[in-house]
Amino acid sequence: MSKKKAKGPTSNTIALNKKAKHEYHIEERFEAGLALLGWEVKSLRAGKAQLVDAYVLLKDGEAWLLGAHITPLNTASTHVIADPTRTRKLLLHAKEIAKIVGQVNQAGHTCIPLALYWKKNRVKCEIALVKGKKLFDKRATEKERDWNRQKQRIMREAQS
Repeated sequence: MSKKKAKGPTSNTIALNKKAKHEYHIEERFEAGLALLGWEVKSLRAGKAQLVDAYVLLKDGEAWLLGAHITPLNTASTHVIADPTRTRKLLLHAKEIAKIVGQVNQAGHTCIPLALYWKKNRVKCEIALVKGKKLFDKRATEKERDWNRQKQRIMREAQS
């Protein structure tokens, strides 16, 4: 007798903002829901999303995701005029929005999306309060990363 395993995606991550860790110091993370249309959910299941130039706008006590690109599928959006970069509402608790607004009003802070991922059957957006890095910070981070990589190589060669 053999047991059947449920086939599912290997990763829950849909899209990552890889540039964010290089450009910003991440101070605090939040998990937000995302208000989507049907064709967008189908496109996200196919992994057709980008967060490259996306950011979070806080207006009238609400949070909005701007600049996120969800490419429409030809089969899913035949009867709807699909706007791939439309503004999407982020679903957060009022206390979280108030906290983010308070931090963003301080000098140097901003709010950006880090990742889109599946949590059970819902799409979640990980957003973060960040502070911009200076050029020397970026260089120091890169130097540290290179040194850690070199250290790993040395350790591997020593064990062989």
